[in-house]
Amino acid sequence: MAAAQAVEEMRSRVVLGEFGVRNVHTTDFPGNYSGYDDAWDQDRFEKNFRVDVVHMDENSLEFDMVGIDAAIANAFRRILLAEVPTMAVEKVLVYNNTSIVQDEILAHRLGLIPIHADPRVFEYRNQGDEEGTEIDTLQFRLQVRCTRNPHAAKDSSDPNELYLNHKVYTRHMTWVPLGNQADLFPEGTIRPVHDDILIAQLRPGQEIDLLMHCVKGIGKDHAKFSPVATASYRLLPDIILLEPVEGEAAEELSRCFSPGVIEVHEVQGKKVARVANPRLDTFSREVFRNEKLKKVVQLARVRDHYIFSVESTGVLPPDVLVSEAIKVLMGKCRRFLDELDAVQMD
Repeated sequence: MAAAQAVEEMRSRVVLGEFGVRNVHTTDFPGNYSGYDDAWDQDRFEKNFRVDVVHMDENSLEFDMVGIDAAIANAFRRILLAEVPTMAVEKVLVYNNTSIVQDEILAHRLGLIPIHADPRVFEYRNQGDEEGTEIDTLQFRLQVRCTRNPHAAKDSSDPNELYLNHKVYTRHMTWVPLGNQADLFPEGTIRPVHDDILIAQLRPGQEIDLLMHCVKGIGKDHAKFSPVATASYRLLPDIILLEPVEGEAAEELSRCFSPGVIEVHEVQGKKVARVANPRLDTFSREVFRNEKLKKVVQLARVRDHYIFSVESTGVLPPDVLVSEAIKVLMGKCRRFLDELDAVQMD
């Protein structure tokens, strides 16, 4: 019985000890365990696999993906970071820049501004094309000149009162439609995601006048095309109390974990600790510093239960980004199968 439990733990849990981590490698491949049928079975996969959305708002999404291997989970993460396309500033035509920000630095800043435009309705620009068209390019104009405020108080030293247009924000970027873009996209849909990103500061007489071309690209080519601020996953924590923890020890145990993980309840006049929500724990392993409590707790992570966190830059909603990542992965699988078929035909 003990041997069977040890095997099951090795197959399904990553165990965190005081001085190391056990069972970090996937071992449930065919023939590795006697009495286990680990051959691939689609019906079994479909039965065990599920996706649970835990939280979703305008820019962030947290969901559980259960029943997959780490390689598949990591593929989703990498595709979200580097292979879901977006629109970003690629070329900057500087007509006049008398600010203290050099042209190259200014162009780099503009490239990192997230643009609110659906990349799915645009095409990739052909390599070598100097001039863009309405199907592959968005155009923005930035023209700001700083002047003195004639109504400012004589004894004022506040730049916000002394100068007009001394701070250049993304709200100063105006979309210049190409071709029939004005008919395709309603006013206000093509814009920077945030209108309060500071681009540069000016003083009277200084001016920025430039034209920007935005193209479609992926984060693998440049980080400015990445559609997510962060995309990460972690394994679901599994915390087991090996024996009852009561009294002051219960309070001490609660302080060893993140808030909400361990709750203390009154049971027949005694304080008793119980695991309330292990999902909230970050596994600092603080409990292992307590000589008494470290023997009553087992820390592990569920091997095939992944908690994904996706935070969009605002270019597209996070649920759309995940669905686009799935499409990219499906396309990779189709190309791989086509390559296998071509090799077999040869």
